[in-house]
Amino acid sequence: MKIVFMGTPDFSVPVLDALVTADHEIVAIYCQPPRPAGRGKKDRPSPVQARAEALGLPVRHPVSLKSAEAQAEFAALGAEVAVVVAYGLILPQAVLDAPTQGCLNIHASLLPRWRGAAPIHRAIMAGDAETGVCIMQMEAGLDTGPVLLRRAVAIGAEETTGALHDRLSALGAEAIVDALAGLETLTPEVQPEDGVTYAAKIDKAEARIDWGQPAVEVDRLIRGLSPFPGAWTMLDGRRIKLLRSRVATGDGGPGEVLEGLRVACGNGAVEILELQAEGRARQDAAAFLRGTSVSPGVVLGEIR
Repeated sequence: MKIVFMGTPDFSVPVLDALVTADHEIVAIYCQPPRPAGRGKKDRPSPVQARAEALGLPVRHPVSLKSAEAQAEFAALGAEVAVVVAYGLILPQAVLDAPTQGCLNIHASLLPRWRGAAPIHRAIMAGDAETGVCIMQMEAGLDTGPVLLRRAVAIGAEETTGALHDRLSALGAEAIVDALAGLETLTPEVQPEDGVTYAAKIDKAEARIDWGQPAVEVDRLIRGLSPFPGAWTMLDGRRIKLLRSRVATGDGGPGEVLEGLRVACGNGAVEILELQAEGRARQDAAAFLRGTSVSPGVVLGEIR
């Protein structure tokens, strides 16, 4: 099919690769403009732009699609379908209407649960047993369109957002290829009103760990915010990001180190498996403890 691909971050790259491998004609790539990054704050192309240029595909990165000119340029591509995955711009109705068979979005949740910006983080933070991807026909509302195809996966007991992100990206790539192959026969399923939840963008203020919460909640926060922005606590005046954990047994005051990196919570304890001290690379717990003494009875979270 003649496709316009619209995506920006790492999550979108396997989808682009899958469409190319399936021999679809990619007439244009739309992504966010290059942004300043790194120490020199030089403009850096997005992962999708970098991959598209490596594949020799034409790239466009308008700052908006609201102008009549931008919409006319999009329509002139004559696409049958636009495939949209984590693009980052709202598509005006004129853009949604331009492809002859509409715009298809790959959304990383089982709609109508977790509409919005951060569905992977929120699914883990909420303790969901499963999630997945949906191929959705786009309309003006936020992730409200009919679903053409859905694929579910279980969320692992110790899985982080980073690991689940990669699994769902690969699953979305498979699903969109299947959806395009069966586009004439798939029946759109209107999303029910029951079960709608919204995955609000992650606020960095959420990332500070409250050790007075139950261990299951602390563990979900750590895994749900890993690798970014990273749930954090304080140890000896240093900010420490906690990146992997699991629920453990033990009793003590909130934030009290019981043994190794097993830490008491308001109810139960969590075992820290991987972490990153300020200004240091991420380390597993054993490597961290070889370089930093953490005695039982130390209380995490105190800011001095």
